[in-house]
Amino acid sequence: MELIVNIFSLVGALALFLYGMKTMSEGLEKFAGDRLRSILAAMTKNRVMGVMTGILITALIQSSSATTVMVVSFVNAGLMTLAQSIGVIMGANIGTTVTAWIISAVGFKVNIAAFAIPLLAIGMPLMFSGKGNRKSIGEFIFGFSFLFMGLAYLQEAANAMNIGDMVAGLLAHVPQDSFFTILLFVIVGALVTMIVQASAATMAITLMLFGMNIPGFGFEQAAALAMGQNIGTTITAFMASLTANTQARRAALAHMFFNVFGVVLFLIVFYPACNVVSWFVDNVMGGGNDLFKLSAFHTAFNVINTLLLIGFVRQIEVLVCKLLPMKAQDEDHRLRFITGGLLSTAELSIIEAQKEIHLFAERCLRMFGFVPELMETHDEAAFSKLFSRIGKYEKITDSMEMEIAGYLNKVSEGRLSDASKSQIQKMLRQITELESIGDSVYNLGRTLNRHRMHCQDDFTPEQTQHMMTMLHLVEGALDEMMKRIDLPISQTNITKSINIEHEINNYRKQLLNQNLNDVNGGLYSYQLGVFYVDFISECERLADYVMNVVQAGKGLNNDFGESARNGQG
Repeated sequence: MELIVNIFSLVGALALFLYGMKTMSEGLEKFAGDRLRSILAAMTKNRVMGVMTGILITALIQSSSATTVMVVSFVNAGLMTLAQSIGVIMGANIGTTVTAWIISAVGFKVNIAAFAIPLLAIGMPLMFSGKGNRKSIGEFIFGFSFLFMGLAYLQEAANAMNIGDMVAGLLAHVPQDSFFTILLFVIVGALVTMIVQASAATMAITLMLFGMNIPGFGFEQAAALAMGQNIGTTITAFMASLTANTQARRAALAHMFFNVFGVVLFLIVFYPACNVVSWFVDNVMGGGNDLFKLSAFHTAFNVINTLLLIGFVRQIEVLVCKLLPMKAQDEDHRLRFITGGLLSTAELSIIEAQKEIHLFAERCLRMFGFVPELMETHDEAAFSKLFSRIGKYEKITDSMEMEIAGYLNKVSEGRLSDASKSQIQKMLRQITELESIGDSVYNLGRTLNRHRMHCQDDFTPEQTQHMMTMLHLVEGALDEMMKRIDLPISQTNITKSINIEHEINNYRKQLLNQNLNDVNGGLYSYQLGVFYVDFISECERLADYVMNVVQAGKGLNNDFGESARNGQG
């Protein structure tokens, strides 16, 4: 019974450590979310700045996995190039070594758990604060406290279970001076980190075991475990990239290549490297506890690996591009930026969704471009093929609306700033109207198809000219919409869009009045006039939906929504 309690205590302590790290990381990401994105976007102009950026971000949020997943998200969203991402990932590997140094310095020597409980008293009122930034700071304090409480409980549970004796017993059957043993520890480190999905947690366990002075588990074996963790930590970014685009998968592959290359290189010079690190800690750093040697090895591994490969970023990019070639597929059938899965934080998801909405609008504009082409097509087979393509795009717009809306609803379940909540509401309104644009374009195509099937008379030259003029005006409205769909509310000027909307309304009234006179004057049949009026009215309705998108981007209510859906201008 006691053994079961100890096992659950050990697992619970590890869970508390992981939860603390996750909470601390998320708190910092929420507090500095916009600033982190700005830093990543602005400081990756060259590979050296990319490395420094990766070090800074990872040292702040104490999670290389969070940084690499964020980088994969940026690549997936088109906000960062593959070459820029490689530099940041290199820096993230260095930044994550800060955790080991903190644990080495205070984790097992000072009863940090005694300070952690009072810290919770400071964090509690912040957690219940009405301001988002204070809540985020409170989350960070809670995460920091839980992290070191978990570390202390992990040590207690390990001592209660006599983990040291158990590990010593296992190692008694393993050759101590064999290089095969070093390879075995590398594999074990990689597998454990893949399971836990947190190299910091595995590093904490390694430091704890190393500090127990277990027979057969010395500095070299601990260093081998640490190297394995560098391979295992790549699994998080790799899993995040599985549902992403090819460029994001390439970034994850570059991360894996970088770490595996470093491990292979260090294995070649493993024993001399261990000796150099030991000499450096003893003679340059003035000794200190043995944990410093392991932390120094961990840092040296990542720093030297970065220095060796930083000059070959372009070559790494070429390699991963060859290993993962861009698939020749119809991108219109899938979301390009939103993955809906493990990819990113809530704040970053808003950027990805905005990119997807821009793509949504582009597809609506491309779909609209088929209508003038359809009017000018006289061959029956070509007409049917083009009309079928418009129908396919209409189904795509329906699917995009549902998928983006579902994604945004998931994002909104997290704790967001008021500005982010308003942004999501704006985006939900935009996708609703964009889907209506797709429906309206399909209605234009269907009107032309019905005219072709059920009316023997062709549109008169004057009607055709008026229809093309109306299409040109609507195209102008769509172009203005595209210019403003990504702009912040403060930078959105909708005056030109309003003028185009008024021009379209006036032109429709003019054409409807003229149609009555032309039908009464016998210039064309009543049936032909019906198809003509349907087409003109649908164009005006489409323009209303376009205006609704523009107004949503400005943060205004949609004045044209109900009128468009009721068939009024």
